[in-house]
Amino acid sequence: MTATNDQRKIRYAVVGLGWFAQEAALPSFVHAENSELVALVSDDATKREELSKKYGIKHTYSYEQYEDCLTSGEVDAVYIALPNHLHCEYTVRAANQAIHVLCEKPMATTEQECEAMIKAANDNNVKLMIAYRLHLEEANLQAVEIVRSKQIGEPRIFNSVFTQQVEEGNIRLREVTGGGTLYDIGIYCINAARYILQDEPIEVFAVAANNGEERFSEVEEMTSVILRFPNERLATFTCSFGGASVSSYQIVGTQGDLRVESAYAWQGELKHYLTINGETQERTFEDHDQLAAEFIYFSDCILQDKNPEPSGTEGLIDVSIIQALYKSIETRQPVQIETRDRHQRPTSAQTIQRPPVEETPDLIHAAAPSKES
Repeated sequence: MTATNDQRKIRYAVVGLGWFAQEAALPSFVHAENSELVALVSDDATKREELSKKYGIKHTYSYEQYEDCLTSGEVDAVYIALPNHLHCEYTVRAANQAIHVLCEKPMATTEQECEAMIKAANDNNVKLMIAYRLHLEEANLQAVEIVRSKQIGEPRIFNSVFTQQVEEGNIRLREVTGGGTLYDIGIYCINAARYILQDEPIEVFAVAANNGEERFSEVEEMTSVILRFPNERLATFTCSFGGASVSSYQIVGTQGDLRVESAYAWQGELKHYLTINGETQERTFEDHDQLAAEFIYFSDCILQDKNPEPSGTEGLIDVSIIQALYKSIETRQPVQIETRDRHQRPTSAQTIQRPPVEETPDLIHAAAPSKES
């Protein structure tokens, strides 16, 4: 059952109640005026009980009861915040019941899974959006506009560092669940390079490193990447689970450069340092509720029957690049990749601002992997 324009609110089930769902997603519904949290799905009975009381949710389900949730008539859309290897199954099952899907990134762990998700959404005429929250965030979208307007001349170089300390035992460090630096945080750097340069890479190269700690027994500690874009532009980045918290990127053009600090953060201030002809201007962007922006945008797409810009195709492209990068690591060779047509790109017109969540909720049976996640 799909909400009508008269209702003005899309009813969501949040599927998966890990730290990010608890800390970022659940509290944000208070700022999402066209969206309503109506159901929780988790196998943890304590999470279901305590979080349903906290947010006044009547309907809770275990994973075995997921189909009951989808067919209940109480839900219009699901927000999937499960481990990466489960994204495909839970998206396809929702789409097959005509339920719209907002799925966390990475979209899935293989191109084939991404294609199955897109097909299920198309076959059942439902909306599928991948949760690229920075496609709605002012500092990143203003960076896009600065580059597009040629304020720094012709963009030639994109460079980024995204690092954090991930504690042993965290799901991000498990291979079977789709963990690893590229799927988890490298995807931000890949996606930023693509939306800043407004183009798709044609060749990739990567190397991985590991300091031998036990926590990195299944996945790499860090990865360094080179992406070659058309017109001989290069994007480089390093992402790590074993470094201090850094989250920044820089675009260097023929006449200046722009550096964005805390570029990938989901909360807190973001900053621009724009240098043109040797003169630097600093701009601070206030903290906003980025998850509320996602729910507002996706709900509006459903209500107005519009296609989301961060679509399944957007998610598929990033996953295909990640798979090519792991092939490069394995073969120690550059890998050519086919570019897919991408007609939609994020622009400042998509900016949505809502006040930040006022207080950080206590986590139930969950722990944040790091302070900057």
